[in-house]
Amino acid sequence: MIYQIGWTTLPGLRGLSCSDFRATPTDAPDNERGVAIEFAGEAKRDAFLKQIEEHFAARRFTNAADAFDTVKAYVIEQAARRNFSWRSEGQGGN
Repeated sequence: MIYQIGWTTLPGLRGLSCSDFRATPTDAPDNERGVAIEFAGEAKRDAFLKQIEEHFAARRFTNAADAFDTVKAYVIEQAARRNFSWRSEGQGGN
């Protein structure tokens, strides 16, 4: 199943933080608002959401564009490492 990964970016005293990561089932990936990734099952999806939440818990950003690009790159990198499929417009994935 393909999921759209989304998150919340909030201001804080030390900069912007990313949290509340979520995966929403989708048939139409929207890479303007996040990144889409395919998981083999709910357990893998849930484990990934826990991992990404922990990875970005202490990370702070100076602007929203940097936060978005960094999270998106992380998702794509993890998808490649774990043999998940990420989806981009015009890309079929695995």
